[in-house]
Amino acid sequence: MFKIKKGDIIQVTKGKDKGKKGKVLEVLAQNKRAIVEGINQVKKHKRKTKQEQQAGIVSVEVPISTSNIMLVCKQCGKASRVGFKAAEGKEKTRFCKSCKETF
Repeated sequence: MFKIKKGDIIQVTKGKDKGKKGKVLEVLAQNKRAIVEGINQVKKHKRKTKQEQQAGIVSVEVPISTSNIMLVCKQCGKASRVGFKAAEGKEKTRFCKSCKETF
């Protein structure tokens, strides 16, 4: 089970976007990376391939390492570490290590 899931709000802890928050669009589990909305953007030169498509320089989000991001708790609003609890007969659930609130 991964600590970060699609749809989570995260905060960047290292790199050029340090301190920024964003929503996870996709998790690439094999590479231990995640694509986050508005984070780690690069410029990409696009060629016109269809009649209606615009050519030029486009900003694209590239994957960021999961070791450089932390999950933001909805209850306390801070970036916090994630723990796991396993109740009897139920799946593992994630919880905030600061305020003990489940995600």
